[in-house]
Amino acid sequence: MGKIAFVFSGQGAQYPGMGKELYDSSPAAKAVFDMADSVRAGTSEQCFSGEKEVLNRTVNTQPCVFAVDLAAAAAVCEKGIRPDCVAGFSLGEIAALGFSGVLSYEAAFELVCRRAELMDKASCERKGTMVAVVKLPPEKVEEIASRFEDTYPVNYNSPAQTVVATSEENADALCEAVKAEKGRGVKLAVSGAFHSPFMNSAAEGLGEYLENAVLSEPDIPLYSNVTAKPYGSGDDYKSLIKAQVINPVQWQKTVENMIADGVDTFIEVGVGKTLANLIKKINGDVKVFNVENKETLDALSL
Repeated sequence: MGKIAFVFSGQGAQYPGMGKELYDSSPAAKAVFDMADSVRAGTSEQCFSGEKEVLNRTVNTQPCVFAVDLAAAAAVCEKGIRPDCVAGFSLGEIAALGFSGVLSYEAAFELVCRRAELMDKASCERKGTMVAVVKLPPEKVEEIASRFEDTYPVNYNSPAQTVVATSEENADALCEAVKAEKGRGVKLAVSGAFHSPFMNSAAEGLGEYLENAVLSEPDIPLYSNVTAKPYGSGDDYKSLIKAQVINPVQWQKTVENMIADGVDTFIEVGVGKTLANLIKKINGDVKVFNVENKETLDALSL
């Protein structure tokens, strides 16, 4: 058997009730939610009982998804399964920073709360949105995006899916341009144009927040969204965390690099199975699981 990787979910798949079964069935998962509540009161309640509209606000989404991600990872470890390396998609990378020991759980959660506040504020200051483009290769998506102002490919998810950040006024025209090229554009239910220059003010604020942060070397390889490679001893971790907010998520390259480094089993920990589905599209030969509730946790068997 090859290496096992945990991949931490990003925002977008959140739903009311997420994490409740993990909280009820796993002491390790419960400890994560208790930690989150000690830092940000009411986080568990938002996950378990919050209305969809409340959960969809970035300032709430990121802390809540982070808590479920880390709780799911803790529950899998409690079951005796530990990863050889980790990666996270967008905010999932912050959960991975905590899991891999770069930051304590508390410090990583405090970071994600601040990140959420800054990105929410940036979204209000400069309105933007995101469009998922499918059925077209990344190169074609880049060409289409270049026809519009303030439009950037930002999530390289799989060979046939690239997410584009753009202004709200450009979104419909972008979808039409994609359709004319025989692709399909789907406007996402997000509150901002993430991983693009729309988030410049958030990146600056995050850089200031990180100035006094104490970061450690990861206990296991942690792959960066920005470089698609493991954080290394020569990297400026604070710069990578700041840059992640305004640079594309290189997810396809990350997964390909993990496979090249010996990973043959991926476990998505957290909300939904978006990453699990993307990994299957990137490479159909690897084993892929997701853990988000008691059923998927109990079914996990390697």
